Amino acid sequence: MTKTEIQKILPGLGLSVGVAILAKSLALLFPTLGGATIAILLGIVLGNTVFKQPILQAGTKFSESRLLEYSVVLLGFTVTFQTIAQLGVRGFIFVFVMMTVVIISTLYLGGAFKFNRKMSMMMAGGNAVCGSSAIGAIAPAIKADDQEKGQIITLVNLLGTIMMLTLPFLGTSFFPKDVLAQGALIGGTLQSVGQVVAGASLIDPSVVQYAMLFKILRIILLVVVVAIFEKMAQATATSHATEAKIKKRTKKFPIPWYVTGFLIVCILNSFITLPSSFEAVAHFLSTWFETTALAAIGLRLDLRRFIKEGPRFLFYGLSVGGVQTVTALLFLVVFPV
Repeated sequence: MTKTEIQKILPGLGLSVGVAILAKSLALLFPTLGGATIAILLGIVLGNTVFKQPILQAGTKFSESRLLEYSVVLLGFTVTFQTIAQLGVRGFIFVFVMMTVVIISTLYLGGAFKFNRKMSMMMAGGNAVCGSSAIGAIAPAIKADDQEKGQIITLVNLLGTIMMLTLPFLGTSFFPKDVLAQGALIGGTLQSVGQVVAGASLIDPSVVQYAMLFKILRIILLVVVVAIFEKMAQATATSHATEAKIKKRTKKFPIPWYVTGFLIVCILNSFITLPSSFEAVAHFLSTWFETTALAAIGLRLDLRRFIKEGPRFLFYGLSVGGVQTVTALLFLVVFPV
């Protein structure tokens, strides 16, 4: 990173850290809410009122993306294969069923709400896998334009924010003593990594670990989802040249680096006995990176953009979210993980 790039991110990064420190301090007075919840709520309020300056954007974007990715990697120091094994066969089946139902239902609802096929596919991938990252991977494969991509990213973020604030309460109501089920509900449904971390943190730090395992399973399947949409795009392509271009672009989307990093650290932690200080330091850094990232997510959440999209977008998003939530609850109640 060059000196110029560092200078660009410092204002927004400093603001995100400041909001995180304030949130952690307020959490001492309001322990029920917790630092994560306060950080994102403070961010939303401040980002839509006082801190809307363009100079902050580079730093808050860095905080939202990079710090959260580092937090995921560090989480590997607290997870072993024995932890992953607790998900069981039903945990893997749950992720597969959820992703399948979300993709099929979102494509159908997209048609019902008169959205074109490209927007429906981006919406399906964003909700089934990992929000904006999945949309960014799918958009070039299906040749979606920037305006369509921006609209769907906005809608997915809005839906994710709503679900992030509601699913924790559903999780504690339906599964009051089942940490694994709470993690499955949040990690198997919420759109972005940040929303999963934030939603799980609203319940208890122990839920974050399991929620992230379910989330990482979904992210690993991003390559499969992009391949499926590649085939769908090829089926409607008008020339072999277009198909070749789609195929060429699709190959550029590997598994995100932080998922690979998490898995490497997890393998290391499973086979090598590391000093206890490693886990303590990793947990400390991960918590602060997480809180700072959540503050940045709140600061970057532009409520005006959501209002501009109109009721059709909101009804589409709420319908997709409703299907996700009901499917997850039904599965977890009938077939406990």
